[in-house]
Amino acid sequence: MARMCKYLAMATRRTAKPETGRRTIAVLVRDGVLPMELGLVHQLFGSARDPAGAPLYTPLTCAMRPGMVDTDADFPIRAPHGPEVLATADTVLVPASHHEDESLRPGQLPAPLAEALALAASARRIASICTGAFVLAAAGLLDGRRATTHWLSADLFARAFPAVTVDPDVLYVDEGAVLTSAGEAAGVDLCLHLIRRDHGAAVAAAVARRTVVPPHREGGQAQYIQRPVTEPALTSTGPARAWALTRLGEPLTLAELAAQASMSVRTFSRRFRDETGLTPVQWLTQRRVDRARQLLEETDHTVDRIAAECGFGTGASLRAHFQAGLGVSPGAYRATFRGRLSSGE
Repeated sequence: MARMCKYLAMATRRTAKPETGRRTIAVLVRDGVLPMELGLVHQLFGSARDPAGAPLYTPLTCAMRPGMVDTDADFPIRAPHGPEVLATADTVLVPASHHEDESLRPGQLPAPLAEALALAASARRIASICTGAFVLAAAGLLDGRRATTHWLSADLFARAFPAVTVDPDVLYVDEGAVLTSAGEAAGVDLCLHLIRRDHGAAVAAAVARRTVVPPHREGGQAQYIQRPVTEPALTSTGPARAWALTRLGEPLTLAELAAQASMSVRTFSRRFRDETGLTPVQWLTQRRVDRARQLLEETDHTVDRIAAECGFGTGASLRAHFQAGLGVSPGAYRATFRGRLSSGE
């Protein structure tokens, strides 16, 4: 078991690079799987299309052996594939199981599950949803890495796996070839992030529109925002956010945003964080980066022009924000998702 876990951990310690073409997404389900987590993977990856309308992914459901699998609901599901599909998958996703996850400990995976994961060693990346992170941690894949899981299980996770740096306050953590996400809805954010990483912001946004979900919530956004019961007359910062999205190219100030919500700056800032988990400046920067990604994918504008249209002012500022947030330059991003560089980058 220890040798298998070490081998699997080493096999996935590499940097995943965005690639094009149809990819196999293998979803490894176990007794106690949450139907929502399985369904969202198929819905989101199954909705991704290239410009000609061709599917970009083939999602496959597998189990330790083909056949019926119990769920945490009052109905089972059928897994048509066995673990052999893991050996040829581009991406392996491990949803939660309410039957076994929280009982797992380092190096103590059940033999059938350990053998199945060993077949996934050649996958480009492996990711978990919710308490599926316990599986990756028990296999040694998260040792020395940051990871997250459902906030209700985070304390137990941290105690059970001291070699893992647990961040209980985020939606998902991307460690390159190994990714983890929080509770069920955060699985949506993780899947959209993977689609965005593979095929760009435009494809991910199209999937989000088709499935009527937010197109992009950053992984660092709070997964659980506790707040008092809202008074009926409480004003939302939503209209101010909508107003800002139409003016990303302008030098917006906190006072202007607060005025749109008819609040003082102090009240607006507090309420904004309550509603989004981000400060207004963090939220605005993320939306400007989103817009810049879209323009890099869909236009031939120079970096300086895109920077101006997105409110970064200069190409140098845009490059700095891209490097800090995405780890790549605007030119490298455009080359990845359009296959060529334009002048002025």
